[in-house]
Amino acid sequence: MIKGEKIILGIDPGTNFMGYGLIQIINNKPSLLTMGVIQLNKIDDHYLRLKRIYERITMLIDEFHPDELSIEAPFFGKNVQSMLKLGRAQGVAMAAALGRDLPVTEYAPLKIKMAITGNGAASKEQVSGMIQKILKIEQDKMPAQFDATDALAAALCHYYQSSRPSITKSYSGWKDFMAKNPSKIRK
Repeated sequence: MIKGEKIILGIDPGTNFMGYGLIQIINNKPSLLTMGVIQLNKIDDHYLRLKRIYERITMLIDEFHPDELSIEAPFFGKNVQSMLKLGRAQGVAMAAALGRDLPVTEYAPLKIKMAITGNGAASKEQVSGMIQKILKIEQDKMPAQFDATDALAAALCHYYQSSRPSITKSYSGWKDFMAKNPSKIRK
């Protein structure tokens, strides 16, 4: 393994389409390994969809040997049945990773969008555009569906979050910050 090398598998869970993306980090520089979509909408039985998710995620793990899995947390919607199905799909993807001893980290959609675009309310198009720029993906290689770029966004968000230096100081407000950092105050 090259010093500083890490592979992160990102997942955008879904019951019709599940996006996946793998990035490789070498010397603190992320690059694209692969991305795609697991098409599930042609499988009528929900349990067979879950089986397909498990098989495909396991295959990706066995092929690319990622070090970690980053997955988008389901957002709360109005349709309870859809939420249950989405939660199951996410759980199966997580079980596939855990079955291969991969650590799993879950991120809220807002956190992922914020990490990639700086805007927690960014559109899928904006996230996809930033992913294309950050990972230098040629236009003809960009997927038609946003599930794959959303998965790459989850992987990049995890890289950004895990590569930040630990903050050892905490502050209760500006007064506390100024009291603990007098050298940073200009008079």
